[in-house]
Amino acid sequence: MNRPFSRHQQAQPLHRINGKIRARDVRVIGHDGQQVGVIDLAAAINLARQAGVDLVEIAPNAVPPVCRIIDYGKFKYELSKKERDSKKHQHTNTVKEVQLSPRIDPHDLGIKLEHAIGFLCEDMKVKATLRFRGREMAHTEIGKEVMEKFLEKLSPWGHPDFPPKLIGRAINVMVSPLAKNKRAKNPKEAVPTPAEAPKAAAAAPASSKVSTNAAESKGSLGPSPFEGLSVPTAEPAPESAPAPASTPPGEA
Repeated sequence: MNRPFSRHQQAQPLHRINGKIRARDVRVIGHDGQQVGVIDLAAAINLARQAGVDLVEIAPNAVPPVCRIIDYGKFKYELSKKERDSKKHQHTNTVKEVQLSPRIDPHDLGIKLEHAIGFLCEDMKVKATLRFRGREMAHTEIGKEVMEKFLEKLSPWGHPDFPPKLIGRAINVMVSPLAKNKRAKNPKEAVPTPAEAPKAAAAAPASSKVSTNAAESKGSLGPSPFEGLSVPTAEPAPESAPAPASTPPGEA
């Protein structure tokens, strides 16, 4: 089966330069950025050749088209640099979800609140979802109270985009972070100021000292277990009677 031969079409350049420009008259911007005026295309190309650069068509839909006398390689580099800068400063909205329940424990609610505060301090949106299960749908007011309490504690860091809505078996709300100058600091990153540092040091308990004096340690450590024991002492040996003096044999 014969198939028609399809040629690969080359991608057209983003800008027409020099002899590829189709207009007869163009509005020219000089190499120094100053307006030259509307002149003939051939004259504009001659001006670009005299400057050693290119004539680049930057606004083809204008009447007449606007062209600039500039090095085409430098022109493409400036465009790519602007695109990189715009992407760098572009802020992507990241949404984090926090799930709640009508019977959530206060400790678990505090942990969920800490996570939400951390997300808001990082300029992220928080989607809070409270789901009802089984017969919990008969008492939706309990879930609304939990959600209102959650939003009230988040108020220093974010505000809801819309009031909480009951959709199906869940209450949903989207919380956006406040501006940095209006937002409270993250409790985890809070550092005591130099003025508060001496107060914190004074409030800290003093380190206990171990006394080496026996009289002081007696009252602090309680009665000694060896207090009632007596150590027997050795009795002195009896003195022996002096030996009688011996008489010489001649006097006996």
